[in-house]
Amino acid sequence: MLRNLTAALLLVAALVLQVSFVNRLLGSFAPDLVLLTVAALAVLRGPVPGAVIGFFGGLGYDLLPPANHTLGQYALVMCALGYVAGRTGERLPLLAVLLCAVAEPGLAAGLGALIGSPGVTWTVLRTAWPREALCNLVVAPLVLRAVTALHSQRRRGGGGELVTSWRRGTA
Repeated sequence: MLRNLTAALLLVAALVLQVSFVNRLLGSFAPDLVLLTVAALAVLRGPVPGAVIGFFGGLGYDLLPPANHTLGQYALVMCALGYVAGRTGERLPLLAVLLCAVAEPGLAAGLGALIGSPGVTWTVLRTAWPREALCNLVVAPLVLRAVTALHSQRRRGGGGELVTSWRRGTA
């Protein structure tokens, strides 16, 4: 329960920081903190919780203003990336987050072009994808370290387990 609350608070903090601070301050050279937080949480929690966290993070990203895309577009992309990050992140966590950081701008633009979003052209994709991927790659190790520290700090306190020694047995 406490792990879920920590994940939700980290996701809400990333959404608020992204919309209120990062996008306004950095403009077109802004990293996607929501994606990086989703990927880092997915690496720590696994594939199915990563997909759920990605869905809710993407849905929050879809609902926050200025939403100029189809509702559910980022929820689908981040759900898939959360699953992939959770699946591959058990062995190579940083590589999984970096893979998601590079793939997300292309997947979001490709899905937007597939469903007919206006303004998504090959020229925009060629110029925007490398810029967004580079910004994400620069910030990805920092976000992974911060999320890991905050998430593991919560786990050190009580473990979050209902029954701590169920494997020992008394028989």
